[in-house]
This record gives sequence, C-alpha cells and structure tokens, in this order.
Amino acid sequence: MDSKFIAFTKAAKLGSFKEAAEELGYTQAGVSYMISSLEKEMGVTLFHRGRTGAQLTEEGRTLLPWVLDIVNDESALEVKLREMRNLEIGDVRIASFASVAIHWLPDVFVRFMEDHPHIKLDVTCFEEQDEMEDAVQNGEFDCCFLIEPSVRDFYTIPLSLDPLFIVVPEDHPLAHKEFFPAEALAQEPYIKVRNDSHTEMDALFERHGVVPNVRFEMDNDYAVMGMVSRGLGYGVFPELMLRDNPFKLVRLKPEIPTRRTIALAVKSYPKSSFATRAFIESARSVVGELNLAENMAQP
Repeated sequence: MDSKFIAFTKAAKLGSFKEAAEELGYTQAGVSYMISSLEKEMGVTLFHRGRTGAQLTEEGRTLLPWVLDIVNDESALEVKLREMRNLEIGDVRIASFASVAIHWLPDVFVRFMEDHPHIKLDVTCFEEQDEMEDAVQNGEFDCCFLIEPSVRDFYTIPLSLDPLFIVVPEDHPLAHKEFFPAEALAQEPYIKVRNDSHTEMDALFERHGVVPNVRFEMDNDYAVMGMVSRGLGYGVFPELMLRDNPFKLVRLKPEIPTRRTIALAVKSYPKSSFATRAFIESARSVVGELNLAENMAQP
C-alpha cells in the first residue's frame, strides 16, 4: 500500500503532521516529505500548513474521499490475501503416478500438513499420463506429477532427474558388467510394460538405435519385475520405480545414459490457488531433500 496515501488520510483526520507521524511511527519530517511528494504527483496543494497544524485545502477535501476509498480497498485486499496465504481452508487435488505416490508423497504430505493443517489433500493415481493431463486440463485436479515434456501447454516445475536402468536377474550373464550393451538391448528378450503412448522406455531404445526383442507385454510394473527375476528377459525401469521393490534384481546402466525429468505441473501458475502454490513449494523442498539423501547414500 502507498504510504503517502496513508500519511495523507491520517494527517487529514488528525489535522497535524506531527500527530500523524507519531501514530504511524514516522518522523514529522518524513510525513511532511511524503505529503509534499504526493502533492507534486497530483499537481495540487492538499494542506494549508500553519503553526496550529495542517488543514485541508479545497482540493484536499475533494480528493480525500477518493484516497480513503483506495486505502480502504487496499486494506481489505491485504486482509483477504493474508487469509488466503494462511491457508486456513481449502483443498489441493493432486494427480500422480504410483511411484511418486509411494516414494515421495508420504513425506511431502507430512511436511505440508505440519505447515498447513487445515488444508485437505486429495490424490489420485493414473497409469496413463495423457489421461492424467486431460483431467488437469478439465479442472478435475489442481496439479499433477508428470514426465516431461507435457502433452499440454502446462506450466511445469522440474523436481528430479530420474535415470533409467536395465534390470536382470542376479544370475544373468551380464549382471556384473558395467553397463548393458546396445546389442543386448536388441538381442536379449525384453519384457515390456504395456503402454499405448510413447514412453521414456521407448526413448531409450530410440537413443540406442535398436528395436527390442519383445517376449512379453504385461500391464503391471511389478508383474514385469517378477518375470525378469525368473530369468524370462530383461526389463527397463526408472530408478524411482525400482526403490524398495521385493525382487532380487540387478540394475545396469544403459550404454547411453538416459534419464526422465519428473515435474509438477499446473495449467497456470499465476492463476493457481495459494494452497496449490504452497503444495508445490513443499514438494520442491521435500523432493530436493530426498534426492540429496539418496545421492549421499549411494556408494
């Protein structure tokens, strides 16, 4: 709020620059300077200065109601903004995929609820990113976790670079190699997670210039891991999805390192609610800490 407007209305009410300064916590010279600056900006004289105080001029009396309206409107706006920023009420509807919901969201929710206990968080998991982005676009969700690039023109906030690994059983001939060679990607039987859209796994094969030898297609990530653990082929998974899996698998880097970018997305950041923005900030902070801890734990 413009402090010159406040000084003007306070001096008009009290009839004294000195008393206005005392109430506002300024020096008398400071109040005098602000009002003089305001008079220069407006091109009118607002007060008659005298030994007995400061009295409004005719122009000052005419303009006072208008300035009061501005001050009151800005005060009401600031109150409303404080209420919204305090996040006392509201909800955040979040769309996600399973690995984020399992490995990140519990910690994000704990942090957010500590800071904003009265906000309701609701999360729904999707298998297909296109379907998830459509739901956000239609207003069913406030934000979503996705793999960049977005198929929609969303505002995205990158959170993590998630490397892809080739997984094989412990007794696989290549299990102790430094990386999984490109020719093996083409020759070895591949167990694929069924997906109708282009995925980061497809991008990995494209980067290596190979067409995989698909033996099976499964609808579930853990089902693929189970098949791999029994020696029926290799799989390709992002690091986040492999955390705490129940199978005895060996991770191998691909010959050409490939990563996916996990991001939070909203239709429009400026138009997002304060609650949604607060959730985004909590997620950025927590995921950054989790990534740091994970990197430090690796040999």
